[in-house]
Amino acid sequence: MSRQLAMPAGLLAVLLLAAASASAADPAASPGNDDPTVHDPWERTNRGIFSFNEGLDRWFLEPVATGWDFVMPDPVQSSLKRFFRNLGFPVVFVNDLLQGKPVAAAQDVGRFLLNSTAGVAGLFDAASEAGLPENDEDFGQTLGVWGVPPGPYLVLPLLGPSSPRDTGGLAVDSATLAYPLFLPWFVNLASTSVNVVNRRSLLLETIREERKSAFDFYVAVRNAYVQRRENQVNDNEAKPEESDEDLYDVQLLDDAE
Repeated sequence: MSRQLAMPAGLLAVLLLAAASASAADPAASPGNDDPTVHDPWERTNRGIFSFNEGLDRWFLEPVATGWDFVMPDPVQSSLKRFFRNLGFPVVFVNDLLQGKPVAAAQDVGRFLLNSTAGVAGLFDAASEAGLPENDEDFGQTLGVWGVPPGPYLVLPLLGPSSPRDTGGLAVDSATLAYPLFLPWFVNLASTSVNVVNRRSLLLETIREERKSAFDFYVAVRNAYVQRRENQVNDNEAKPEESDEDLYDVQLLDDAE
């Protein structure tokens, strides 16, 4: 699952409203908005939030993830990622059903049961070895399948690239993940922290190379995110490499996936 959040829906709504209100005076377009297929009327504010997120990443998250990568073997990092993805089963399953995909829903039930048992709580991907494909659905995609347009591009504090449609989808997906409601806050905080740092450690070199090669990293992230979400809604996205699937995704700073 690519975009789940263990975060109260109210906080997501506050973030969305704050970003929208602050950007109301922004021009309809700017010189950086060089892709006519991307609707980015809030670019000035988006760039400010993007810079904040980048600073937080460069000065805090990346150094912590670098230390994590140094002490944690690669197989353990990959197993942790699979463990948290397995916990995201409810979001994928519910959205399979909402999109009218009973076969995919059955596959995901099978994946969850097999990975939770033979895969040792999801640490190992026994389901893929058994031939069960992994699906990637969320409520933002479901809204797109239902015909809801994404709206303007939006960068959320801490959470990264999004849109009004996808931010609403995040709120619904976070409510679908019921397990954080039954765990103490410090357990949720610890698990989320481990997941975020671990996922960032898996992307250390990828993001460094993207930053170096991009003429404008904001535009590169924006355009790639918008294109990827469109592909996901239309079910025409090729299976991504593990290191690429989160690069332009809110999931980098979410997931308690």
